[in-house]
Amino acid sequence: MKKDSDADGYLLLKKSAGLTSFDSLSLVKRSLGTHRLGHTGTLDKFAEGLLVILVGRSTKLVQWFSAQDKVYEGVFHFGIETDTLDCEGVEIARAEVPTEDAILAQLPSFTGTILQRPPEYSAIHIQGKRASDLARSGVSVEMKSRSIVIYDFELLDFQAPRATFRIHCSSGTYIRSLARDLARAVGSRAFVEKLVRTSVGQFSLYDAVDVSETEDAPEAVRRALKKVDRAAFEALGAAIFEAEDPVARNIALGRPLQFEALKRQGPENPSDLGNFGGVFSQDGRFLAVITQENGLWRYGYVYDRP
Repeated sequence: MKKDSDADGYLLLKKSAGLTSFDSLSLVKRSLGTHRLGHTGTLDKFAEGLLVILVGRSTKLVQWFSAQDKVYEGVFHFGIETDTLDCEGVEIARAEVPTEDAILAQLPSFTGTILQRPPEYSAIHIQGKRASDLARSGVSVEMKSRSIVIYDFELLDFQAPRATFRIHCSSGTYIRSLARDLARAVGSRAFVEKLVRTSVGQFSLYDAVDVSETEDAPEAVRRALKKVDRAAFEALGAAIFEAEDPVARNIALGRPLQFEALKRQGPENPSDLGNFGGVFSQDGRFLAVITQENGLWRYGYVYDRP
């Protein structure tokens, strides 16, 4: 078996519509010569936009990257609902196209913390199988509602039967379900015709490498691979700490955390520290993730070991 390379860090990649997220991950694997990849939220085949991919030792950071808020721009096609709730599905229902005023009147009820039922055609596992695989095989799938947060739901344009929205939402939100539920609330039906993920946390699509626009995709991927640094943790909205020697050496050796010895670098307001942070050496090396619960800080993951 071929040994994985020492590639390590994170990658901002633009996925094109028509490719699966797996296709994009496969390209990265081939380009970097490694199978040690972690994604922080896939995109449906018809969708495009930002994929944040973790590589090598940095795959251990998936839980903190994947918990980030997301921002999307999507086109909802009203009057028709498909089985998959997107443009690749089969039509299952029709209804009148709503007015712009009717849509605007319903948006406040879809803002804040709401319950959402995921699509039957999704990657959620039910009894060890993907819901989408069960649905395609004709098995009736019961999807349980879950709590999500819609921070902002803005109508950007309405040219019936299509409406363009900007949606800032919590991790775990299904835009296809949002289209379904909004349409039904206004007495209509809808599917998502186009979807673009523009940001994950403070990571932006505009900083992502677009391999469809280069003749040498592997080289473009290799150039785009970034080391996990302070800027990455700032983009995660995390607290930043600095460890001087010998505290940094103790962290690398896995010795008990000396939180009081760490120097806080940001954010400015102590109340904004949140529940996790990145610890860095004086020369900028990433050392560890620390997490906070009930006022007690402890290791989440020690990255820099001898």
